[in-house]
Amino acid sequence: MDDIVRQAMAKWPNVPHCYGWLGLDGRGNWYMRDDRAQAAGPFPQSKGSLLRHDKLIEFIQRNYEHDAQGQWYFQNGPQRVYVELESTPYVWRVDASHQVASHTGRTASVRGAVVDEQGHLYLDTDIGFGIVHTLDMEAAADAIERRVWRTEELGLAQLPDRFAYVRSPAGAREKEPAAG
Repeated sequence: MDDIVRQAMAKWPNVPHCYGWLGLDGRGNWYMRDDRAQAAGPFPQSKGSLLRHDKLIEFIQRNYEHDAQGQWYFQNGPQRVYVELESTPYVWRVDASHQVASHTGRTASVRGAVVDEQGHLYLDTDIGFGIVHTLDMEAAADAIERRVWRTEELGLAQLPDRFAYVRSPAGAREKEPAAG
């Protein structure tokens, strides 16, 4: 996490969290979801505007974390901006030597691989769980064929519970009982 973010959190500790405004698709792209995008429907049916500003994307990725409930967020100064996930918290890039890096640029060690009923490939790593980028399936298939990674089959609906992540913090928040 950036030092300037830590300083802002200390200076303004009670800033409300933000939900529904940021999305991450299954290819590692970030989307800003304004009021109009949110009113048009949930992520990813209504994605919003693709972020293209390199410095902003780098800032988001350096300050991308998760809370104790498995909800992923971007710490934007003193405010947590919870992320709507199309698929998983990480999108893995795999090179020809089977090295793995997340969409945020962090390298990881693979602990296991999962295939869902639609044939999508996911990796469980030392830093978290994510889907393999579609452009890297050839390298990933090679790792499986060479038995570098062993796979197990799991249903898509089982993945969030098994790997402790929440795809829609905004949706989870809507399901919470009202206080009072």
